[in-house]
Amino acid sequence: VLQKWVNREISNFDYLIQLNTMAGRTYNDLAQYPVFPWILRDYTSEELDLNNPAVFRDLSKPIGVVNEKNAKTVKEKYVFEHSNFEDPLGIIDKFHYGTHYSNAAGVMHYLIRVEPFTTLHIQLQSGRFDCADRQFHSIPATWQALMDNPNDVKELIPEFFYFPEFLENQNGFNLGQLQISKEVVNDVILPKWAHSPEDFIYKHRKALESEYVSAHLHEWIDLIFGYKQRGPAAVEALNVFY
Repeated sequence: VLQKWVNREISNFDYLIQLNTMAGRTYNDLAQYPVFPWILRDYTSEELDLNNPAVFRDLSKPIGVVNEKNAKTVKEKYVFEHSNFEDPLGIIDKFHYGTHYSNAAGVMHYLIRVEPFTTLHIQLQSGRFDCADRQFHSIPATWQALMDNPNDVKELIPEFFYFPEFLENQNGFNLGQLQISKEVVNDVILPKWAHSPEDFIYKHRKALESEYVSAHLHEWIDLIFGYKQRGPAAVEALNVFY
């Protein structure tokens, strides 16, 4: 598979799906759901220029420190927070992040508008929708939250590259309204450069297959599936998870 990918006989999308499968990830288990990278960092321009390297996320860094400002906090946490952490048996290893880049709650968060994930989300939240401000309601806002908060480290799911329906509230669920703006949470708000959910998926997939991502995707793979998952390489890469 690696050789096929290097020879460009399979797409970046197919390669990632195959890696996820080999790593034991599957659509049948929310706790081991396929994981895909955030690949862009420009969600505000009117047009998306895939020839400009500045529109892409730095794939060599874990999502929690893509914003340089967070790196200091994350390093300190590794050193200090661990000593405040309740671990009477002293068996929990040090970590940079107390949450994970892929978990069941995160999958339901993204897929809240489509069944069976809607019902699973409601079960998780004791029989009702979580408060509107915590819902997945806007792609630009979700990215901004990642940049501002080193504790939010969710990567993406494959649906961001082929499934426009998850961005629409086709079932008309009442997801509440935001506290400050009183805006009703309905369809997911898209980046300015996307004119519809289909257009978003089309451009996002194009970005995934772009020259820039093809040249850097292996850096992200090292973090998630490769040698930077544990040990000294993981510590150095600020990539140690609880």
